[in-house]
Amino acid sequence: MPRRTPRTTVRRLPGRGRYDIATRNAILDEGLVAHVGFAVQGQVYVLPMGYARDGERLLLHGSIASRLMRHLAKGAEICVTVTLLDGLVLARSQFHHSMNYRSVMAFGIARPVTDAVGKRLALRRLVEHLVPGRTADSREASEQELAATQVLEFRLDEASAKIRTGPPGDAQADLQLGHWAGVIPLSLAPGEIEPVPDLAEGIEAPGYVTNYRRPDGTKIADG
Repeated sequence: MPRRTPRTTVRRLPGRGRYDIATRNAILDEGLVAHVGFAVQGQVYVLPMGYARDGERLLLHGSIASRLMRHLAKGAEICVTVTLLDGLVLARSQFHHSMNYRSVMAFGIARPVTDAVGKRLALRRLVEHLVPGRTADSREASEQELAATQVLEFRLDEASAKIRTGPPGDAQADLQLGHWAGVIPLSLAPGEIEPVPDLAEGIEAPGYVTNYRRPDGTKIADG
């Protein structure tokens, strides 16, 4: 189980906190974008980044020329969050409007993956997280591309999840008001695929494209 610390303990509405690995992993495996927060000489930055979970670590990547990526690679303390938005919660009172969500927050240090084999495996994992099955149907990074890419691993030793589900929590005195209340469910759904204009004739979209779906961790997370 991830290490529960003062930083990962949910204090505001503590009943929404989750500390088990299954919930944490389900949220991370469904998500696509992590927000990485860190400070450089007193200035705080938050970067949206693609990521992938590989066991008990998150994999992050960016340009080797990026000043901010170089800063992270030096062992800066970072905070990583991933949030899935599941619904808009409409209450009878404006005060009790909310959102249903599943989120993960983790703290620690990102360390560079320096060996070529490890970097290649990490980049494959990042592609597979985006679209399962794609690595077998695409060219892997060249030596030049590999050298230009910074890959970081971030251990999930200090992490927790926070989840809100269900209807609004209207005050008893508001229940008789004549306003609609409830939840507008939201989900990430693929649209119509868009082949590149220069696609060679006869190349059909593979099944992992036409049937694309994100893994659904709702049942695990709600359990």
